Amino acid sequence: MQQDIDTPHRPHLVVVGNGMAGCRAVEEILARDAHKFRITIFGAEPRVNYNRIMLSPLLAGEKSFADIVINDEAWYADNGITLIAGDPVVSIDRTAQAVTSKSGRTEYYDRLLLATGSDPFIIPVPGRDLPGVISFRDMDDVGAMLEAADRGGDAVVIGGGLLGLEAAHGLTLRGMKVTVIHLMPTLMERQLDEAAGWLLKTELERRGQTILTQADTAEIYGDGKVEGVRLKDGRDIPCSIVVMAVGIRPSTALAREAGLEVERGILVDDHMMTSDPAVLAVGECVQHRGQVYGLVAPLWDMCRALADSQTGNPTGYTGSVTSTKLKVSGIDLFSAGDFSGGEGCEDIVLRDATRGVYKRVVVRDDRVIGAVLYGDTADGSWYFDLLRKEEDISSIREALIFGQAFASGGGALADPKAAVAALSDDAEICGCNGVSKAKVVACIAGGAQDLDAVRAGCKASASCGQCTGLVETLLALTLGEAFDGSRAVKPMCKCTSFTHEEVRAAIRDKALKEIPAVMQALSWSTPDGCASCRPALNYYLLCAWPAEHREDPQSRFVNERMHANIQKDGTYSVVPRMWGGVTTPDELRAIADAAEKYGARMVKVTGGQRLDLFGIRKEDLPDIWADLNAAGMVSGHAYGKALRTVKTCVGSEWCRFGTQDSTGLGIRIEQMTWGSWMPHKFKIAVSGCPRNCAEATIKDFGVICVDSGYELHIGGNGGIHLRGTDLLCKVATEAEALDYCAAFIQLYREEARYLDRTAPWVERVGLDYVRQRIVEDAEGRKELRARFLHAQAYLQKDPWAERAAGAESHLHRHIAEIRPFAVVGGAA
Repeated sequence: MQQDIDTPHRPHLVVVGNGMAGCRAVEEILARDAHKFRITIFGAEPRVNYNRIMLSPLLAGEKSFADIVINDEAWYADNGITLIAGDPVVSIDRTAQAVTSKSGRTEYYDRLLLATGSDPFIIPVPGRDLPGVISFRDMDDVGAMLEAADRGGDAVVIGGGLLGLEAAHGLTLRGMKVTVIHLMPTLMERQLDEAAGWLLKTELERRGQTILTQADTAEIYGDGKVEGVRLKDGRDIPCSIVVMAVGIRPSTALAREAGLEVERGILVDDHMMTSDPAVLAVGECVQHRGQVYGLVAPLWDMCRALADSQTGNPTGYTGSVTSTKLKVSGIDLFSAGDFSGGEGCEDIVLRDATRGVYKRVVVRDDRVIGAVLYGDTADGSWYFDLLRKEEDISSIREALIFGQAFASGGGALADPKAAVAALSDDAEICGCNGVSKAKVVACIAGGAQDLDAVRAGCKASASCGQCTGLVETLLALTLGEAFDGSRAVKPMCKCTSFTHEEVRAAIRDKALKEIPAVMQALSWSTPDGCASCRPALNYYLLCAWPAEHREDPQSRFVNERMHANIQKDGTYSVVPRMWGGVTTPDELRAIADAAEKYGARMVKVTGGQRLDLFGIRKEDLPDIWADLNAAGMVSGHAYGKALRTVKTCVGSEWCRFGTQDSTGLGIRIEQMTWGSWMPHKFKIAVSGCPRNCAEATIKDFGVICVDSGYELHIGGNGGIHLRGTDLLCKVATEAEALDYCAAFIQLYREEARYLDRTAPWVERVGLDYVRQRIVEDAEGRKELRARFLHAQAYLQKDPWAERAAGAESHLHRHIAEIRPFAVVGGAA
């Protein structure tokens, strides 16, 4: 709701901190009384409010910055909030009730809210100030880690707690060799017992990380930059970056200098008021009843209590019981409460080594006081609810460890819906966003009919997604028959309940590199899959692991297996590649000779500016490939889910209207992109001027040359469903056009569903999303391009040359001859 601008007498609320706590407190106030305050927010970072607990998926490449934004610019404008970003407050004058920012800006307040968060703890060892020592608290830290990963090398993460392991996971996925150094014997010792910690360590080591527990850092060494870490036992670990993730401390310097009462954190009462009645504080910077919190759930409780007190309904905050989940895809881990045991405590333990499942529930006086779950966390919310409410579990004591369904009396056949229905209204469903069961149900009752609508309405399941099953169950319970159980994204086929995106994530996160491994890991219902899922899996594997996947030729369509297009009479058509539609007399002679020798019944000029030889018998395919290879020609991939053609016009070299060398650029693009497997066929065109003779505006990627550079277009389709392209951006140089092309192709390769053309994919994800990933995020674009060229180094092979004995040397000679066209960004 837009606030009234003519409200001079409204008290001024100044918020120091544009993070999760500060903005959530503002959201809670607005929800209760949208006109209570005139609001100004200062943020140290030059960004809108984003979800810091999603930095781990961002580092891992599972999310983009746009995915983790909580409040975009429109939110501030719509609510009349003045955002001062990138200009931190440096002093508070409590007498004048004013704050001053680094730039010298002064704002007077009636109420001041401190939400300064926490600072990373840097262990005081020699070398801690060397370039390459990074913390893990904000977007700048993620950017530094991505730059380091792009350069390659080894990484050391100091700290085996929640943040440290998430940082290690992300850097591992980015291709770095990671060593985790942890002082204590058990990883995440504050959340896990020894048994669960061992299971976690074993799984991380299986993923390629080196885990060193009971390891104490002596120094970080290097000449002007990080070169390694030396342990106190004498071991040296070479590395190019060190991530410090050993803990956090409340950020209290500003409050302390202002004379507020501070111990470990800024002291607050149950209404989040500091020692100055005009100053409030929430989040990781505060100390309440002797406790400081570093997890997100207490922040939401604090913000609700603060908003209640400021809008006339003081409820008070009495403290929080916390739970933890590890945001490492493929690892299910939950911990809550006290698992240290002690006098009067009982441990109820379930171990299933085959499934990798470990559950431990700690009980005292018939009350659950702690729980640790590894491998199966489905009942985490239930245990947490029992713990928070201190419910008597004596009547379900024997069934407690088997979960809510068993404890409710249903045994193995219990309806899981009943377990969710039995959760209390204030049971936490989404920990990332602090959403209770009651809020999810209210959102559904208010009109949310599917998962995406719930995510948009109350943010449940919108972050890490671990609560998706609970949300879908609440949809089914609330809507009854009106809920058809579907998601906006369907399962990829009848053999599985997983979506395309979920399968791709599992392939990446579990390091699955062949089809049987995927089907085993994801419990495929059909042992051998089907004609729909097998080609998709084969593609997803080669896209995720270009150098390591195990190709399954039988999972390709017949044309891709035969490297030629089968015709209705059982013969094949053969299409040699012509770079940018350009050919030579020698190539034309070779085509004519092959057509006569192998009895081609038609030679057809294609729409992609090539020659297609029809009527070739299956048994003659290896020989015609060998003959065409001998003339220096490679497969045109006219049969594949791959780059087909790059269509060009003659451009400035010949045409009086041409503005740039469209033919040369088209050849360079084709030589960079040929042989790249895609979700579907992919066509490119380069037109030398806006007259667009090459029809670039109905291609998957099109370039329109203009006097000042190159207009880049995406998402066109000239087939059954005609779609014109969207303008992506304009660039000034050929090198930029090549880079943007490679990045766009890789984004499409990594995120589109198999058999999606670019047109429906762009329409589904939105042009703004593609622009954000390709145009606005320069580092992300660079990473996408690098991943594309890495894949090409392994996959850019001519199948004709591989299948035709003796033709390889001719192919290499031809590629060497055309190599001057193939220089991209300085690298061949």
